[in-house]
Amino acid sequence: MTDTTRTRIGWLGASLPTSSHLQKLERIVPSSVELVHEQLVLHDGVLNDVKGKLDTIVTRAVELTQKHRWDGLIFPGAPREVLNPDLFSGFSSALRIPVATALRASAAALKTFSARRILLLTPFDESLNKLICSFLADFGIAALSPTETLRHYTDALKMTSDNVVAYAKRALANHKSVDAIYFQGAILDPMDCLEKMESDLEIPIVASNPAMLWFIQSKLGLKNPVFGFGKLLESWPSLPVG
Repeated sequence: MTDTTRTRIGWLGASLPTSSHLQKLERIVPSSVELVHEQLVLHDGVLNDVKGKLDTIVTRAVELTQKHRWDGLIFPGAPREVLNPDLFSGFSSALRIPVATALRASAAALKTFSARRILLLTPFDESLNKLICSFLADFGIAALSPTETLRHYTDALKMTSDNVVAYAKRALANHKSVDAIYFQGAILDPMDCLEKMESDLEIPIVASNPAMLWFIQSKLGLKNPVFGFGKLLESWPSLPVG
């Protein structure tokens, strides 16, 4: 029988629930919250193919919200967000529950650190990174991307925590005047090393998956600090105004 006392939050992503980054995310989901995973695949290996899929996204979100009676929705995936510019307004019109998207939640998290100039680390190519930088600029955040990019976004799956730390250090060495580091694209996974990186690099770090979990719970009036996964979840700041 379903425990109706728990807050039910939907996760409508491209990855299977058995994906390593989603398994790690489950470690920071509080017992009072049920995270319900549903998969929505919009491309077959080419990220730009998610462009123009707004109606499909919103229709599926509405169907699943009604089916599962979600209290809130997490919609990960920066490419799905920047390549469907009306996504937020589409969700706002069709749903009566709060929604956390990767970029909006992360922008809110960056604002809690008063970050105005950030280093953007992703597994994506230059064209997608430029769209993300443009999106963040609308929130008053100047994002800088390193010149070092991956051959294909799936190459991030081969990176160990040590590889991720080394990549961040190389990028930061060329962009020392930033206020924070932002990891977007959960397959470039900093979860296991996030707290250590913050300590070693002496800079706040926002990762999209934890940021979305913080954002949606905050929108629902919940506060569930987590230790060991960085300053955002440990300090659990209030959502920024505006």
